[in-house]
Amino acid sequence: MELSLDTEPLLDPKKTISDVNNDVCKPLESFPGKAWFIAFGASLSCLLLGVCLVTYQFKKGIGVLGINRPVGWGVYITNFVFWIGIGHAGTLISAILFLFRQKWRTSINRSAEAMTIFAVMTAGVFPLIHTGRPWLAFWLFPYPNDRGSLWVNFRSPLLWDVFAVSTYFTISLVFWYIGLIPDFASIRDRAKNKIRKAIYTVLSFGWQGKQSQWNHYEVAYLILAGLSTPLVLSVHSIVSFDFAVSLLPGWHTTIFPPYFVAGAIFSGFAMVLTLLVIVRKVFQLEGYITMVHLENMNKIILATCLMVGYAYACEFFIAWYSGSLYEMFTFKMRATGPFAWAYWTMVCSNVLVPQLFWFKKFRRSIPVMFVISLIINIGMWFERFTIIVTSLSQDYLPSSWHDYWPTAVDWGVTLGSFGLFFTLFLLFCRVFPVIAMSEVKSTMHTGKKTPETEEFVF
Repeated sequence: MELSLDTEPLLDPKKTISDVNNDVCKPLESFPGKAWFIAFGASLSCLLLGVCLVTYQFKKGIGVLGINRPVGWGVYITNFVFWIGIGHAGTLISAILFLFRQKWRTSINRSAEAMTIFAVMTAGVFPLIHTGRPWLAFWLFPYPNDRGSLWVNFRSPLLWDVFAVSTYFTISLVFWYIGLIPDFASIRDRAKNKIRKAIYTVLSFGWQGKQSQWNHYEVAYLILAGLSTPLVLSVHSIVSFDFAVSLLPGWHTTIFPPYFVAGAIFSGFAMVLTLLVIVRKVFQLEGYITMVHLENMNKIILATCLMVGYAYACEFFIAWYSGSLYEMFTFKMRATGPFAWAYWTMVCSNVLVPQLFWFKKFRRSIPVMFVISLIINIGMWFERFTIIVTSLSQDYLPSSWHDYWPTAVDWGVTLGSFGLFFTLFLLFCRVFPVIAMSEVKSTMHTGKKTPETEEFVF
């Protein structure tokens, strides 16, 4: 069943196939405006700040961070889980909605897929720098080596992360690139500069648009969509195992895999919404990224918000129902302890604020949906912070309890991660088409509707 409204077209009916090429390729063929340079300069500055602080950390050691005993995980792992969650919506929009034949995905899947790639790249940075010795990261991979009996621990969920995230990134990257090939060919055919034409000729892999090529393309796309679908569910489930297989109160729970997956889709769609609201305005793509697309995403955000809210309530219920004093104490301290401010920020941002989307007026208001999407991502960051810090800072031994407060280095590297993400996304907007032209064309009517027959004549 389509989520889009039958009474409202997915695309501006005045748009033609040639308009698609002209409008989508315009940002690639014109010189960037002042707004793009300001945004790119701000993102690049944040990225350089993060690089400088990470270099400082390598020189001084991880003691410059706020982590301590017993809080060995802090902002870095919070950011890792946050960015992995952000990377879920892209593959969901591309793969799962494709398999369910949801045509409204065609205008938003390209940007969402790019967001997935960049979010996973950003997430992958944090486990490496958190170890303090990223130059030894190759020790995480099992291969014949000369280090004696030093092998990875296959029973550790931290190793499962390595395989899950790397597999997810690889499949998502190939899936994204396969979808780009027909559009690269369109840009190649439009190119007037010889260097530009040569670059896109290489990127398009000799695509000519023949029937045989389309047949192979559709089969490959379907296979990759089928491979990507279980990865959407498995990756964040495995990330949740980092916590769920431990014995710490507040972590040792079976609800974490579906809870984390729902939260990842929730935050991922919020980030896609944030980016698309800006992209459609800056690049004048309102005829392609219409209110139907935005409203459908808001409906999915509302649905996953209810799942996340149910998970929050279920955690408290199970802590009480289990009769475990440790579980009950942990969740009581989350709501009333020293980090209660983070917990209630999480609840207000993720459960209460999105309830506005029950009203059609707010679901179709650009300023409202933009603000709510920002609030959701803030709330989801605090969700990961709350889960990690509250359980670690007050474990089974009161003698080892210790508060955790991030340092300037923690916050600076966090800002740098946003700089990395937005720098990559801004470059993507200037080099690659932000809308899948070939897929959008497949949803357009190329004939004229006659009033006598109410049928399309081709």
